[in-house]
Amino acid sequence: MSPVQSRINATQRLPEPDLQHVVAHTEGLWDEIRRQRLFVTGGTGFVGRWILESLLRANDLLALQARVVVLSRRPHTFAAAAPHLAGHPAITLLEGDVRTFDYPDGEYSHVLHLAKEPGPSPPADPASASPAPSVAGTERVLAFAAAHGTTKLLFTSSGAVYGRQPEDCERLTEEHVGGPSPDDPNAGYALGKRAAEVLCCAAAEESDVRVKIARCFTFVGPCMDFDAGYAIGNFIRDAICRDALDVAGDGTPLRSYLYAADLAVWLWTILFAADKAVPYNVGSQDAISIADLAKLVARSVGGGQAVHIFKSPPPDPTPPARYVPDTSRAALQLGLTVEIGLEDAIHRTAGWYRSTH
Repeated sequence: MSPVQSRINATQRLPEPDLQHVVAHTEGLWDEIRRQRLFVTGGTGFVGRWILESLLRANDLLALQARVVVLSRRPHTFAAAAPHLAGHPAITLLEGDVRTFDYPDGEYSHVLHLAKEPGPSPPADPASASPAPSVAGTERVLAFAAAHGTTKLLFTSSGAVYGRQPEDCERLTEEHVGGPSPDDPNAGYALGKRAAEVLCCAAAEESDVRVKIARCFTFVGPCMDFDAGYAIGNFIRDAICRDALDVAGDGTPLRSYLYAADLAVWLWTILFAADKAVPYNVGSQDAISIADLAKLVARSVGGGQAVHIFKSPPPDPTPPARYVPDTSRAALQLGLTVEIGLEDAIHRTAGWYRSTH
């Protein structure tokens, strides 16, 4: 296990100021889960950790007395990695696969279906080869919600459902009609999310469950996996552990990053306040090139390390590839904004990992 991986698996809690940030920006929304039970899939991943820890913080600060059942394929592994969550009296771990889990008894007012990490899988990840797991898991969760008194369900979809962003499109809106190409290595993941959204919309019409859809883009924050193949995680890892930062491509693709504490604010707000069966983009509108991102990380996290860009841009003036959302709908309808800027987000993420070493 590398030093960076040991930090990822550390039992460190999320930063208290970040959890207070989440509660402060959602404080007027929590009362509907007072003394209720929630059901969460994917609670052991990056997004799930933020959802669970922010829920527990709201529970304490607002005396909600809410309880949550967390579905996990490997509850013992989760308990070892996050004993403060697994051992918390408000949390019950349920062992099972999202596609086949046995239904727990009782009613659950809110369900959060986070079972697949938001964002496209890294290239050539076998998990992205088929849409079937996403579809089967979503079918199972929707059926569970309809049978157990659920009033609201959050489904974390992905910006991958749009397919490749057109060259003349600065930001992707929810009305974009594109889709993933079958020859895209992540097509299975994206098609699975698209199909799951269709199931969610149908369920919202056919049952009393108000299904909310969050199309998640790219994020940064404590608990993210430095070894998952995402550029920002790689750069922060290298800035902490190496003398240089490597950019495998030409550095021209454009991305944007939302800090995890803001992500939690957005997801809770969408669950509690969004229109049913209406997708909302979740992310930042502020684009940055991969090359500039590496330089920013080197300057703000490391000691100004060299940035090595291994390929040259194409000779023709080709517009760079983009993966950047338009979040106007979330801003206008729900009042959601980016509160924590990118440089601050990078500082917080790196500081948290350093503190867990």
